[in-house]
Amino acid sequence: MAKHIVSVDRVRELLAYDPETGIFKWRIRPSRRYRIGKIAGKIHDGYNYIGIAGRHYLAHRLAWAWMTGSWPREQLDHINGIRNDNRFANLREASPLINMQNRHGATKNSSGLLGAFRHGKKFSAQIRVNGKTIYLGVFVTPKEAHVAYLTAKRKLHPGWSG
Repeated sequence: MAKHIVSVDRVRELLAYDPETGIFKWRIRPSRRYRIGKIAGKIHDGYNYIGIAGRHYLAHRLAWAWMTGSWPREQLDHINGIRNDNRFANLREASPLINMQNRHGATKNSSGLLGAFRHGKKFSAQIRVNGKTIYLGVFVTPKEAHVAYLTAKRKLHPGWSG
C-alpha cells in the first residue's frame, strides 16, 4: 500500500469524523481555505477526497485510520457499493479480488443491468470467476438474465453483499 505522509494522530487533530454519517468536518484551520466545522473534502469520480498537507486522501481510508488507529493493510471496500458512503459500518478491508467482485448497480453494457447482455432479441447472463467467463444462459428479458447473474454471484463470489 502507498506510504502515508500524514499520521493518524494528525488526521484526528485536523478532522472530526462521525462514524454514523461518514462525514468529516474540520476541527482546526490548517490553512485559510478551510473553516472550522465545514464539511471536508470534494467528490471526484464518486469518491470523497480530503486534502491534507498538500496531498489528497480518500475519505474512506481516512475514516478507517481515524477509527482503528492504523492505515488499512489492504484495499477498502464500500460494502453497499456507494463510493462516497464512508460510514464506518459500510467499510471493510478486502483483497483486490473481493473488492472487484463487490460491484453493484447498472453498468455500461447494452441492458444496463449487471451481468445481463443483449443476445440478439434476447439477453444472456455471464459471470467471471478466476479469470474465466461462465455463461449462465439466454433469457427473454434483461431482468431474468440479471437475476441469474445475481444468483450465481452469491454462490461464486464469496464476500459479496448484494
